[in-house]
Amino acid sequence: MSSSLVVRLLSTDFDGTIHDDFSDPRIPAALQDWIAAFQARGGLWVINTGREMAGLMEALGRGRFRIQPDYLILVEREIYRRDLGIYAPIEPWNSQCAQDHSRLFDDLSSDLSLLLRRLTSTYDASFYADPYSPICAIAQSNLQMDAIQAELEAFCGAATRLTVVRNDIYVRLSHVGYSKGTALSELGRLIAIGPHERVAAGDHLNDLPMLRREHAHHLLAPSNALSIVKLQVLNQGGFVATRPAGLGILEGLERLVTA
Repeated sequence: MSSSLVVRLLSTDFDGTIHDDFSDPRIPAALQDWIAAFQARGGLWVINTGREMAGLMEALGRGRFRIQPDYLILVEREIYRRDLGIYAPIEPWNSQCAQDHSRLFDDLSSDLSLLLRRLTSTYDASFYADPYSPICAIAQSNLQMDAIQAELEAFCGAATRLTVVRNDIYVRLSHVGYSKGTALSELGRLIAIGPHERVAAGDHLNDLPMLRREHAHHLLAPSNALSIVKLQVLNQGGFVATRPAGLGILEGLERLVTA
């Protein structure tokens, strides 16, 4: 690692960006070394993911990681700080986030019920509700999800506070004010680290809100990132690696500190 700390906050997506189920170790050892050195010099690392706490903790445990993130951003919106080995919610952000979502979904409950009825009668996908969204869907293919997403976005076009969060064949609804990007900026504000001192790395559709210079001036994508992600990163002066997942992020980080 360079002798000068170029950035102070590293925000990485998890699945497909630094973590690969089919690799051993699932996060490359060299990337773990880089992040450990970064943290030792005062840098902070946040995993910014669509996963819930239990799912992420299980994946970190199974991966036998030697490093631990300083912060977590979960379900693309909740912020947690590591304190004595426990991840504690950041307040009042998390409570306000829950209240805003609850009010929004309550306001739209009748329309959302009609929308769900139409979707379930049209598509043979799996639809359900969870604590984070009154409509979640898992499609049988990306083509089917394209059609479902189009209907959800048309609905959100009228309900201006609502947006669609998609990752591959999975989709859910969210308040437009909460995303990987707005949560990252809120975290940066709380710890007094501006966008020019932040790195954001991602590979998929739900990473797009984070991969913007308003949230992080240094943007990275691995070679396995979706084309739309690569294009957005490149259009803002970011770096697209030649290697996949964690190896690609390491490539980008080494290039950044060398520059």
